Amino acid sequence: MNRRVVTAAAVVVALHAALIAIVLTKRDTATPVALESRTITAELLQPEPVAAPAAIQSTPTPPPPKPVPHVTREKPKVQPKPKPTPTPLPVAEAPSQHQIETPAPAAPTPPAPAAPAPAPAAAAPAQGKPVMAMSAPKNVSHLDCRIVQPDYPMLSKRRGETGTAYVRFVVGLTGQIENIELKKSSGYSRLDDSALAAMRDSSCKPYLENGEPVRAAYTQPFDFSLHD
Repeated sequence: MNRRVVTAAAVVVALHAALIAIVLTKRDTATPVALESRTITAELLQPEPVAAPAAIQSTPTPPPPKPVPHVTREKPKVQPKPKPTPTPLPVAEAPSQHQIETPAPAAPTPPAPAAPAPAPAAAAPAQGKPVMAMSAPKNVSHLDCRIVQPDYPMLSKRRGETGTAYVRFVVGLTGQIENIELKKSSGYSRLDDSALAAMRDSSCKPYLENGEPVRAAYTQPFDFSLHD
């Protein structure tokens, strides 16, 4: 085993030595660079003869122009026009004593303004068409009417609101219901509004007295109560 190790080490050392020798020999043998020799010929150029400057001919300067005398023209004087002499006015002769002075006519007096015409009388109502006077309604104890049942508001039922609303109204000559108003409140605005709405939806017949229609007033109670 020792011999093999020694021989292997010797071989390795010999290889390293051979590699170092090869490297050193390659460094010493450098490739020579070929130098080319070139000849440069230089020629001296002679300067061209400079032409002599031509003589500058002096041009004679023209003489200055003669000054022209400035002639000022005088403006013709305008003579003022003579003012015309005013002609004397003819003097009127004084009237003689024998002449009679006539007085100037007096201006006519303007006519007196005419008196304004009286306003036309109001047109009388056409005859043949009877005019029915608007009389005050008569309070009655009963009327021939069809009274609509009012709606009970749901919120009033939930809150337990009860009461009686009194609504006053007037029946006209044709049976039309007029002047609907709240006579006495039930204590709750929702119940009062429901009673007024029911009265507007109702209808009546004319109230007759001796066979003639008469405007009649009546108060209708609307009772709102919760029944089991």
